[in-house]
Amino acid sequence: MDWSLFLDLFTNADRFLTTLATDYGILIYVVMFMIFFLETGIVVMAFLPGDSLLFVAGAVTASGAIDPWLLTGIVTLGAILGNTSNYYIGSWLGHKIYDGSISWIDQEALNRTHDFYVAHGGKTVFLARFVPIVRTFAPLIAGAAAMQPAKFQFYSITGAFAWVYGLVWAGHLFGNIPFIKQHLTAILLCGIGFALIPTAILAVSKLWKKRHPETKK
Repeated sequence: MDWSLFLDLFTNADRFLTTLATDYGILIYVVMFMIFFLETGIVVMAFLPGDSLLFVAGAVTASGAIDPWLLTGIVTLGAILGNTSNYYIGSWLGHKIYDGSISWIDQEALNRTHDFYVAHGGKTVFLARFVPIVRTFAPLIAGAAAMQPAKFQFYSITGAFAWVYGLVWAGHLFGNIPFIKQHLTAILLCGIGFALIPTAILAVSKLWKKRHPETKK
């Protein structure tokens, strides 16, 4: 396999998906499973383009290159298992995730998700599916907060179905409208950009406060 193909994941997702589907067959489903397992299960993979990739994948299914039902089933499973593994990592780490000693955890994103969790309670696991970055940290927070496993799985599973099926079928139905089809790459890049904006704002804010401590209350 030409590994440079994976650069298209962030710059030309429709070509990435179509090439995998036509040249490597069933591997497309394995790759999509892994992308969404990693994005929802490993916090350092929060940069992966979840929302926009689902929409673009839905558009590609309209061409017949990918089976939409198999795709949604595989991706939903990956998102559920990713959340589950992240939940148990949070449960294992407990409150240690908040002391800053774990270098691979983005404390700014963690704190933002914690505030989201405090505001919305258990529903955070469902709602977070639709919020980039937050969806990766939400199960970690839920595990550290000792949310009941059954309650967590209820919100995790229902959220995964709503998120995956909603975006894939939106792409399937609307992705081949000429204007949208011609701008799928722009849609993907915008999705990545919107996912990074909150983190960028927090980073700039933190740097500003560090350089201008007099502005702190």
